[in-house]
Amino acid sequence: MKAFPTLKDNGHITTQDGMDLRDYFAAKAMQGILNWCEKGSTVDSLELGEMAYKIADAMMEARKDD
Repeated sequence: MKAFPTLKDNGHITTQDGMDLRDYFAAKAMQGILNWCEKGSTVDSLELGEMAYKIADAMMEARKDD
């Protein structure tokens, strides 16, 4: 699933170009983690990526119920 699919005038998805939704969620999670780090917590870059994707995976899982 893509984060920004291209839509036709009638609302049907015509292409699936662009960023994966999981990557989009991870990027948003990373912003929150970095904001938390600015408040005094530290995290290395590998740990940051792992945390962001764990959050993204949880968000993807939560979407399955909708």
